Amino acid sequence: MLGQIPFFKELDQEELNQLEKISIIKKYKKGEFLFMEGEDSKWLHLLLKGSLKLYKTTPKGKEIFMHQLNAMNFVAELGNFENIKFPASALFVTSGEVLKIDYEKFYKDFLSNPQISVSIIKSLSQKLKIASDVLHQELVLSSEAKVAKFLTDHQDLFNTLKHVKIASILNITPETLSRTLAKFRAQELVDLDQNNKIINISETKLKNFFDN
Repeated sequence: MLGQIPFFKELDQEELNQLEKISIIKKYKKGEFLFMEGEDSKWLHLLLKGSLKLYKTTPKGKEIFMHQLNAMNFVAELGNFENIKFPASALFVTSGEVLKIDYEKFYKDFLSNPQISVSIIKSLSQKLKIASDVLHQELVLSSEAKVAKFLTDHQDLFNTLKHVKIASILNITPETLSRTLAKFRAQELVDLDQNNKIINISETKLKNFFDN
């Protein structure tokens, strides 16, 4: 199985056997934490299946949504490389499966491999973009733009969470979210069923709210 993972496809059989010895696979249920903000980052996590919600928590207990991460991706690897505690919490929004690699041994035995190093750099670059997007959302986007972006980027999460939780993620009031959704429905930008699940959205038109 390890040889089928894009990050490790260039490893030879001996290297794959070595990687297997320092790795475990763990399955998770929806609603379980992969890790929580502030925990030690002993393991390097590679999400094999499922979807994770990454978020930070303010001192007053407010959640700040950062990203929804899908397979196949490393998770919060910056904590490993900087030898710091995990900077965010990772919660499964679906059932999932994770390859957990002993980071200390991985660092010693594998990061000198150019192919793996380049893959890690690309993954870190993606995480920097995520952080940039979070800052942009909080400092630049209007309430309507936040809702439009969430609808286009996280349809499955929208269909999973209650609206009061989505409003908290977007740092807007539930009333503002409700008014914005009503406006989008009136403009035929989004079609919701009786349970407020997405039937159809106009992604191109919604992107005009935040992609300028």
